[in-house]
Order: sequence, then C-alpha cells, then structure tokens
Amino acid sequence: MEQDFNSKMKEALIAMKREILGTLATNNDDFRKIVDDMESKDVVDIASDAIDSKMLETFGSKDMNRLKLIDSALMRIEQGKYGLCLKCGKKIPQERLEAIPYAFLCIDCKSDDERKNR
Repeated sequence: MEQDFNSKMKEALIAMKREILGTLATNNDDFRKIVDDMESKDVVDIASDAIDSKMLETFGSKDMNRLKLIDSALMRIEQGKYGLCLKCGKKIPQERLEAIPYAFLCIDCKSDDERKNR
C-alpha cells in the first residue's frame, strides 16, 4: 500500500517538475536550448544545481525553490524516507502529502517553524 502511494507521489512530483521546467523553457531562450538538447526522458533528471545559477536567478526564487523541494522529495522516495518529517521523524499524513507532495515537515513542525519565523 505504501509502495503504491510512493509511486503515485513520485509520478506527481515528476509531473510538477516537468511543468516547472516547461514553463521555464517557454519563458527563457537559453533554458529552452538546454532542455531541447536533451531527450525528453532526461528532462526530469535535470538537477536544479546543474543549471547555471545566474540563469536560475532570472527565473525567480519561487520556481527555483520548488525545484529544489521536488528534487529533495524525489531523493527521499529513492532513499525510502519519503513521508517522514525531517524535524521530528513522525509520519506526515497522506492527506498533507497529496496536497503538497514535496512537504518535508509534519503539520506540527511546520506550524512551529512558522511561529518562530514571525
């Protein structure tokens, strides 16, 4: 059951990553050339840090941050650690992961972080 859920989330994360990369390619000629030079199956394997940092700055920090979060979530799936809070180690509810597939904190720890950052 958990394996099926992780597979479903991996597909969702890959789709999100493709969407972001597609948007970036549409909005930036240099980025489009990078993506066009790769086979379509390799697009999801583009590591965010492999892209020129100056180019990423032009994309805006929101997209860059989301790509990093997605890459991190995909790595946690491969490591068998997906769905565990990185702060307290408790399971993150499936409902939260379905809403935010790249979530890395449980609701309690996320709330604590937000309170501390106010």
